[in-house]
Amino acid sequence: MVDSNKQFQPGVSLAGAVDLEALSHQVKAQPGEQGGAPSAGGYVIDVTTSSFQAVMQTSGTFPILLLLWVPTDDRLFPLVKTLSDAVNAQQGKVQLARVDIDTETQIAQAFRVQSAPALYALVGGRPMPILQGMPSDEELTQVTDELIPQVIQLAQKSGITGTAPYQGDDTADADGAAENADSKDQVPPEHQQAYALAQQGDYSGAAEEYKKVLQADPSDKIAQRERSKALLLARSGNADVNEVRKAAADSPDDVTAQLAVADIDMIGGQIQDAFERLLDFLQAHRADSQAVRERLLEFFAIPEPTDPRLAHARRRLATLIY
Repeated sequence: MVDSNKQFQPGVSLAGAVDLEALSHQVKAQPGEQGGAPSAGGYVIDVTTSSFQAVMQTSGTFPILLLLWVPTDDRLFPLVKTLSDAVNAQQGKVQLARVDIDTETQIAQAFRVQSAPALYALVGGRPMPILQGMPSDEELTQVTDELIPQVIQLAQKSGITGTAPYQGDDTADADGAAENADSKDQVPPEHQQAYALAQQGDYSGAAEEYKKVLQADPSDKIAQRERSKALLLARSGNADVNEVRKAAADSPDDVTAQLAVADIDMIGGQIQDAFERLLDFLQAHRADSQAVRERLLEFFAIPEPTDPRLAHARRRLATLIY
């Protein structure tokens, strides 16, 4: 993997040394704001300590690039944009997970990283170093053009062939961010508490808050979708992917095992697999129809309403139930 030996110490390192030059590169704007770093979106996510374990587990479904950075250091912005563009171009074959080492010190310490940037590949929960320090133009081109495809191929050879979930519109171009409100500002006021809990990794709490929203307005489609996602992550966000798949293979007639592996499919973006797995199970196990139907209805709230996979699954479920 690429290994840059350049000394690059933005901000205050975990060892406590202050890089005075880096202070002049700090910006107050947050990612997505005008003058700030590229925002998350598309196949780019931001990770905190509370959600990191779920990311490690999910790397057993699709490969992940883990970027440890400082989102207020403007010297990193071109690097982040280039990596984001390269990852988004892969259409879900890989995900970019970003960690702010200034706030998520536990993750930085776990990787023994004291300065940014540092880039790792996560495949099946196993981290592989790609670069440490600011890469040259040639090294960055090697990462985007050669190493990212190699990581995808390595994952596929290991049986990791899932698709990362799409996180909404890609707003990685910070120059146009003034036209977009900050993502939190776009959250309806009645959703704010649920949204905050989800951002903290408290998915059970988020699901309960979204339930309250739906009690007040059962037609709130956004709350339905977000509650389903929160329930999904609360159940299976930290599951061991390999163990869940093995249990499902060993117990093909066990409804709990099949529901669990369908969860893993959904988290990995394998929506068609999740739908078909449960519909096939329902066809052969009518006694378990209630549990399977409830899980499918929960899943149905997650994709876009125009998704053709959703329409097909709804029709098949109606045929099996009625």
